[in-house]
Amino acid sequence: MAVEHDGNTYRLVMFDLDDTLAPSKSPLPDEMATQLRRLLDRGLVCIISGGQFGQFDTQVLSRIGDDPNAANLHLMPTCGTQYVRLGDSGWETVYAEYLSDEEKSRTLAVLETGAKTLGLWEDRPWGPILEDRGSQITYSALGQSAPVDAKAAWVPDGAKKESLRAYAAERLPDLEVRSGGSTSVDITRKGIDKAYGARRLMEILGLATADILFYGDRLDEGGNDRPVADLGITSIAVEGWRDTYAKLDELLSAAG
Repeated sequence: MAVEHDGNTYRLVMFDLDDTLAPSKSPLPDEMATQLRRLLDRGLVCIISGGQFGQFDTQVLSRIGDDPNAANLHLMPTCGTQYVRLGDSGWETVYAEYLSDEEKSRTLAVLETGAKTLGLWEDRPWGPILEDRGSQITYSALGQSAPVDAKAAWVPDGAKKESLRAYAAERLPDLEVRSGGSTSVDITRKGIDKAYGARRLMEILGLATADILFYGDRLDEGGNDRPVADLGITSIAVEGWRDTYAKLDELLSAAG
């Protein structure tokens, strides 16, 4: 089965997670969970985001329950450095591009030193500022559990985050350093971003760029969703989960 958009047919619909399907680090709202189940009934769905699998479990899997079409759902945690799908024994990891212990320790040191040097180290964060996600190291300026409103208020233009990204990129030239969510910087192995994840998924599932429709809130130049669009995948920019909901409602209603 497939969906149609602007006269084109797509076999898989791909999404960013935070601020696209749900508020940052929050479970899918009821309305979005319903839309996702409707979409899974029609065909393949992929969610690709910077969080680790546990975050996907909390935000997505707990909200769709025992959906009979869960096998149509493909999860790509930590910006596509991992790929997880439903198998005979539950959710199974197909691949994971883990960082070495040396890469991790070096990255953690650079991020902490950089954040403190630039005045970006929060004294009273909501949870850990630095997180080892196995295949990705993430800096979250206000802590991993910071509330949505606090994140939104933390220099919306991204200037602070960019200063740390540039600092780390200069000192970690062998790794991929990129802007993550609204307050985060993500570091993975070189050359691995959401485009990498999309390419691997296409190889595994036998899809082409023309088969995929992508929704993301950071499709701007330098945004962490932009690499997907740069592959030539049809991409729809959204501004928060309510915007995604409205656009999906239009997509699904047109499909009948």
